[in-house]
Amino acid sequence: MLAGVLVLVGACSLWVGVRGHRVSLALPTRPHHVVSTVGSSTTVPAAPTGVARSAPVALSIPAIGVSVLVSQLGLNPDQTVQVPTDFQVPGWYRLGPSPGQVGSAVILGHVDSYQGPAVFFNIRQLVVGDAVDVTLADGVVADFAVTSVAMYPKDQFPAQQVYGSHGSIGLQLVTCGGTFDSQTGHYLSNIVAYTSLVRTIAPVPTDAARTEGRN
Repeated sequence: MLAGVLVLVGACSLWVGVRGHRVSLALPTRPHHVVSTVGSSTTVPAAPTGVARSAPVALSIPAIGVSVLVSQLGLNPDQTVQVPTDFQVPGWYRLGPSPGQVGSAVILGHVDSYQGPAVFFNIRQLVVGDAVDVTLADGVVADFAVTSVAMYPKDQFPAQQVYGSHGSIGLQLVTCGGTFDSQTGHYLSNIVAYTSLVRTIAPVPTDAARTEGRN
Protein backbone atom coordinates (compact mmCIF):
# COMPACT_ATOMS: atom_id res chain seq x y z
CA MET A 1 0.00 0.00 0.00
CA LEU A 2 1.51 3.29 -1.03
CA ALA A 3 2.14 5.79 1.72
CA GLY A 4 0.32 8.53 -0.12
CA VAL A 5 -2.79 6.78 -1.38
CA LEU A 6 -5.47 9.25 -2.39
CA VAL A 7 -8.99 8.19 -1.61
CA LEU A 8 -12.57 9.01 -2.32
CA VAL A 9 -14.32 10.98 0.38
CA GLY A 10 -17.72 12.44 0.53
CA ALA A 11 -18.04 15.53 -1.63
CA CYS A 12 -20.81 14.03 -3.76
CA SER A 13 -23.41 15.68 -5.93
CA LEU A 14 -26.71 14.63 -7.43
CA TRP A 15 -25.20 15.06 -10.89
CA VAL A 16 -21.79 13.62 -10.21
CA GLY A 17 -22.58 10.85 -7.72
CA VAL A 18 -19.03 10.55 -6.41
CA ARG A 19 -16.10 12.92 -6.44
CA GLY A 20 -12.47 12.35 -5.49
CA HIS A 21 -10.66 14.38 -2.83
CA ARG A 22 -7.10 14.18 -1.65
CA VAL A 23 -6.50 12.38 1.62
CA SER A 24 -3.09 11.31 2.84
CA LEU A 25 -3.15 7.70 4.00
CA ALA A 26 -0.21 6.64 6.16
CA LEU A 27 1.54 3.36 5.46
CA PRO A 28 -0.36 0.77 7.49
CA THR A 29 1.50 -1.01 10.24
CA ARG A 30 1.93 -4.78 10.27
CA PRO A 31 -1.13 -6.38 11.89
CA HIS A 32 -0.70 -8.08 15.24
CA HIS A 33 -1.40 -11.80 15.37
CA VAL A 34 -3.91 -12.89 18.00
CA VAL A 35 -2.57 -15.60 20.25
CA SER A 36 -5.12 -17.79 22.01
CA THR A 37 -4.17 -20.26 24.73
CA VAL A 38 -6.19 -23.42 25.29
CA GLY A 39 -4.76 -25.61 28.03
CA SER A 40 -1.02 -25.87 27.36
CA SER A 41 -1.20 -25.25 23.59
CA THR A 42 -0.79 -21.93 21.85
CA THR A 43 -2.28 -21.18 18.44
CA VAL A 44 -1.20 -18.38 16.12
CA PRO A 45 -3.60 -17.98 13.20
CA ALA A 46 -1.88 -18.06 9.82
CA ALA A 47 -1.92 -14.88 7.79
CA PRO A 48 -4.26 -15.03 4.77
CA THR A 49 -2.57 -15.69 1.46
CA GLY A 50 -5.17 -14.45 -0.99
CA VAL A 51 -5.05 -14.92 -4.76
CA ALA A 52 -2.80 -13.61 -7.49
CA ARG A 53 -3.32 -10.02 -8.56
CA SER A 54 -5.84 -9.80 -11.38
CA ALA A 55 -8.12 -6.96 -12.40
CA PRO A 56 -11.84 -7.36 -11.66
CA VAL A 57 -13.95 -7.44 -14.79
CA ALA A 58 -17.45 -8.09 -13.44
CA LEU A 59 -19.37 -7.49 -10.21
CA SER A 60 -22.51 -9.26 -9.00
CA ILE A 61 -24.58 -8.29 -5.96
CA PRO A 62 -27.73 -10.45 -6.20
CA ALA A 63 -29.51 -8.92 -3.20
CA ILE A 64 -29.82 -5.54 -4.96
CA GLY A 65 -29.96 -6.76 -8.55
CA VAL A 66 -26.49 -5.61 -9.60
CA SER A 67 -24.70 -7.56 -12.34
CA VAL A 68 -22.32 -5.31 -14.23
CA LEU A 69 -18.91 -4.93 -15.79
CA VAL A 70 -16.20 -3.13 -13.81
CA SER A 71 -13.96 -0.35 -15.09
CA GLN A 72 -10.59 0.72 -13.69
CA LEU A 73 -9.81 3.98 -11.90
CA GLY A 74 -6.52 5.70 -11.28
CA LEU A 75 -5.59 9.27 -10.39
CA ASN A 76 -6.47 12.56 -12.04
CA PRO A 77 -3.68 15.05 -12.94
CA ASP A 78 -4.43 16.86 -9.67
CA GLN A 79 -3.81 13.58 -7.80
CA THR A 80 -7.43 13.00 -6.85
CA VAL A 81 -9.05 9.63 -7.42
CA GLN A 82 -10.86 9.24 -10.71
CA VAL A 83 -14.55 8.45 -10.64
CA PRO A 84 -16.44 6.23 -13.08
CA THR A 85 -17.46 7.92 -16.32
CA ASP A 86 -20.52 5.68 -16.68
CA PHE A 87 -23.20 6.02 -14.00
CA GLN A 88 -24.12 2.34 -14.36
CA VAL A 89 -20.56 0.94 -14.32
CA PRO A 90 -18.55 0.96 -11.07
CA GLY A 91 -14.78 1.31 -11.04
CA TRP A 92 -12.01 -0.51 -9.20
CA TYR A 93 -9.28 1.64 -7.64
CA ARG A 94 -6.37 -0.05 -9.40
CA LEU A 95 -3.63 1.49 -7.25
CA GLY A 96 -4.79 -0.67 -4.35
CA PRO A 97 -5.14 -4.46 -4.04
CA SER A 98 -7.31 -6.35 -6.48
CA PRO A 99 -10.28 -8.25 -5.00
CA GLY A 100 -9.03 -11.44 -3.35
CA GLN A 101 -5.56 -10.09 -2.56
CA VAL A 102 -4.56 -9.48 1.04
CA GLY A 103 -5.61 -5.96 1.90
CA SER A 104 -8.54 -3.72 1.13
CA ALA A 105 -9.75 -3.61 -2.46
CA VAL A 106 -12.12 -0.74 -3.22
CA ILE A 107 -14.80 -0.39 -5.88
CA LEU A 108 -16.47 3.00 -6.31
CA GLY A 109 -19.87 3.62 -7.88
CA HIS A 110 -22.31 6.44 -8.46
CA VAL A 111 -25.47 6.68 -6.40
CA ASP A 112 -27.56 8.61 -8.92
CA SER A 113 -27.62 11.23 -11.66
CA TYR A 114 -30.13 13.68 -13.05
CA GLN A 115 -31.58 10.71 -14.95
CA GLY A 116 -32.31 8.69 -11.81
CA PRO A 117 -30.72 5.91 -9.73
CA ALA A 118 -27.21 4.77 -10.64
CA VAL A 119 -25.43 1.45 -10.11
CA PHE A 120 -24.86 1.75 -6.34
CA PHE A 121 -28.19 3.40 -5.49
CA ASN A 122 -29.24 0.46 -3.29
CA ILE A 123 -25.92 -0.24 -1.56
CA ARG A 124 -27.45 1.14 1.63
CA GLN A 125 -29.98 -1.73 1.63
CA LEU A 126 -27.35 -4.47 1.92
CA VAL A 127 -27.34 -6.51 5.13
CA VAL A 128 -24.79 -8.73 6.83
CA GLY A 129 -24.29 -11.94 4.88
CA ASP A 130 -25.33 -10.64 1.45
CA ALA A 131 -23.11 -11.99 -1.32
CA VAL A 132 -20.77 -9.84 -3.40
CA ASP A 133 -19.11 -11.79 -6.19
CA VAL A 134 -16.26 -10.53 -8.35
CA THR A 135 -14.99 -12.16 -11.53
CA LEU A 136 -11.31 -11.48 -12.21
CA ALA A 137 -9.56 -11.21 -15.55
CA ASP A 138 -7.75 -14.53 -14.98
CA GLY A 139 -11.08 -16.34 -14.59
CA VAL A 140 -11.00 -16.65 -10.79
CA VAL A 141 -14.23 -15.75 -9.00
CA ALA A 142 -13.83 -14.16 -5.57
CA ASP A 143 -16.89 -14.51 -3.36
CA PHE A 144 -17.30 -12.00 -0.53
CA ALA A 145 -19.97 -11.53 2.13
CA VAL A 146 -21.13 -8.21 3.58
CA THR A 147 -19.95 -7.71 7.15
CA SER A 148 -21.37 -4.24 7.76
CA VAL A 149 -22.74 -1.15 6.06
CA ALA A 150 -21.88 2.27 7.45
CA MET A 151 -22.51 5.91 6.64
CA TYR A 152 -20.02 8.65 7.43
CA PRO A 153 -20.18 12.44 7.20
CA LYS A 154 -17.92 13.49 4.34
CA ASP A 155 -15.52 15.29 6.68
CA GLN A 156 -15.17 12.15 8.83
CA PHE A 157 -14.53 9.59 6.10
CA PRO A 158 -12.34 6.81 7.64
CA ALA A 159 -9.71 6.59 4.92
CA GLN A 160 -7.43 4.22 6.83
CA GLN A 161 -10.29 1.88 7.66
CA VAL A 162 -11.58 1.74 4.09
CA TYR A 163 -8.34 1.75 2.11
CA GLY A 164 -5.76 0.50 4.59
CA SER A 165 -4.50 -3.06 4.84
CA HIS A 166 -5.42 -4.74 8.11
CA GLY A 167 -4.01 -8.18 7.33
CA SER A 168 -7.35 -9.51 6.11
CA ILE A 169 -8.88 -9.88 2.65
CA GLY A 170 -11.69 -7.43 2.07
CA LEU A 171 -13.58 -5.56 -0.61
CA GLN A 172 -15.22 -2.25 0.19
CA LEU A 173 -17.97 -0.71 -1.93
CA VAL A 174 -18.17 3.09 -1.72
CA THR A 175 -20.84 5.51 -2.86
CA CYS A 176 -22.60 8.65 -1.66
CA GLY A 177 -25.69 8.94 0.48
CA GLY A 178 -27.37 10.52 3.43
CA THR A 179 -28.95 13.96 3.20
CA PHE A 180 -28.84 15.77 -0.10
CA ASP A 181 -28.10 19.48 0.22
CA SER A 182 -30.02 21.15 -2.59
CA GLN A 183 -28.24 24.45 -1.98
CA THR A 184 -24.78 23.03 -2.62
CA GLY A 185 -25.79 20.15 -4.88
CA HIS A 186 -23.89 17.72 -2.63
CA TYR A 187 -24.72 14.66 -0.58
CA LEU A 188 -23.41 15.11 2.93
CA SER A 189 -22.18 11.56 3.52
CA ASN A 190 -20.53 8.47 2.11
CA ILE A 191 -21.91 4.96 2.39
CA VAL A 192 -19.46 2.08 2.66
CA ALA A 193 -20.37 -1.60 2.43
CA TYR A 194 -17.60 -3.66 4.04
CA THR A 195 -17.12 -7.26 2.94
CA SER A 196 -14.75 -10.13 3.67
CA LEU A 197 -13.60 -12.97 1.46
CA VAL A 198 -15.57 -16.21 1.77
CA ARG A 199 -13.94 -18.31 -0.94
CA THR A 200 -12.33 -18.21 -4.36
CA ILE A 201 -13.33 -20.40 -7.28
CA ALA A 202 -10.70 -21.33 -9.88
CA PRO A 203 -11.71 -21.30 -13.54
CA VAL A 204 -12.68 -24.63 -15.09
CA PRO A 205 -9.99 -25.71 -17.58
CA THR A 206 -11.13 -25.79 -21.19
CA ASP A 207 -10.87 -28.94 -23.31
CA ALA A 208 -7.92 -27.39 -25.14
CA ALA A 209 -6.12 -26.73 -21.87
CA ARG A 210 -6.73 -30.29 -20.70
CA THR A 211 -5.35 -31.64 -23.98
CA GLU A 212 -2.30 -29.41 -23.79
CA GLY A 213 -1.66 -30.50 -20.21
CA ARG A 214 -1.53 -34.15 -21.27
CA ASN A 215 1.00 -33.49 -24.02
